[in-house]
Amino acid sequence: MNESESIVADRFTEFATYWSARAPLYAALAGQIALDGSIVGLLDHAEPPQRLPVLLFASVHDLLLDDPTENLAAWYPNLVADPRFPDDAALWPVFVEFIERHRPAIVDRITTRTTQTNEVGRCGSFLPVFGLLAAEVGLLGHLDVGASGGLNLLLDRYRYDYTDADTGVTTTVGESPVVVPVKTSGPVPLPRAVPEIGRRLGLDRSPIDVTDEAAARWLQACVWPEHADRFERLASAIEIARTEPPRIVAGDAVTDLAAAIAELGPDVHPVVTNSWVLNYLTPDERTGYLAELERLGAGRDLSWVYAEAPAQIPELPNGPDPISAELTVLTMVRWRNGARTVDHLATCHPHGRSIRWR
Repeated sequence: MNESESIVADRFTEFATYWSARAPLYAALAGQIALDGSIVGLLDHAEPPQRLPVLLFASVHDLLLDDPTENLAAWYPNLVADPRFPDDAALWPVFVEFIERHRPAIVDRITTRTTQTNEVGRCGSFLPVFGLLAAEVGLLGHLDVGASGGLNLLLDRYRYDYTDADTGVTTTVGESPVVVPVKTSGPVPLPRAVPEIGRRLGLDRSPIDVTDEAAARWLQACVWPEHADRFERLASAIEIARTEPPRIVAGDAVTDLAAAIAELGPDVHPVVTNSWVLNYLTPDERTGYLAELERLGAGRDLSWVYAEAPAQIPELPNGPDPISAELTVLTMVRWRNGARTVDHLATCHPHGRSIRWR
């Protein structure tokens, strides 16, 4: 392996260790892939920030969703009723055979696509913050950076079931066939109703058109196969989005940010969101993104809400009492009259399954 492939191989090793409980199939494969230079080398076809295990796994998954009769599908819980176990010795040779037979198609996906985890569950983390902001500033304009298919822009179209971890009491906010369950700890400020979104806009380098079947399938391919509830919720959210697709513009998080915020208009308070997006940017891009938010906030009241992992994003702003860098943090950054404040509000599950309010 060359130096670049060695770095990617280390990422597979880390994946196998860190995600063994939540994604046992991918973890089992990742441990083997880390030792196989011919498979690791496939990610050389991706841009450096995208040379991640999840891009390879999504490319394979996309092909299986298109043809679930493949032998490899027998290990995918979302594709068969009685899946084979990840520790089955036959898994690796079947996986290698699949890779070799479909190498050109996999390379094409790795070259032309990016990971697009349009996880609707993360709206459950954002909703309490939107409630706080609506109470403070009134009508909101939502700009989602890294919007993918724009499903998180439909935050006000979903139902939320917040269950207190201590009491077991569930509080429901909103009505929708798309249900987002969240386990809560601490004094989460749940709104009585879903706040009104006056304008909504997505910004993404490679937007997903959810009305296109192949594009929608790619969104599903980026969901890990063990997470059946996420598949069902994603499919329901896509159906809602197809009836009234949110506007998403293709653009850069730094150079096109000002134009996107301006498009929201002067009659709403702009709220910029991003969730597990900044780890796909280079360090220079992240620095540029934060600098551009700072510049724009100096001239207009603005709020930025993010759910990101500080361990992977050292450029994130630190409040007076930052949370452990090992967790996903939910943070609100506000610019009011040109002055910036940073509030680390909570820690949360990467997919929004739980939230622990400070």
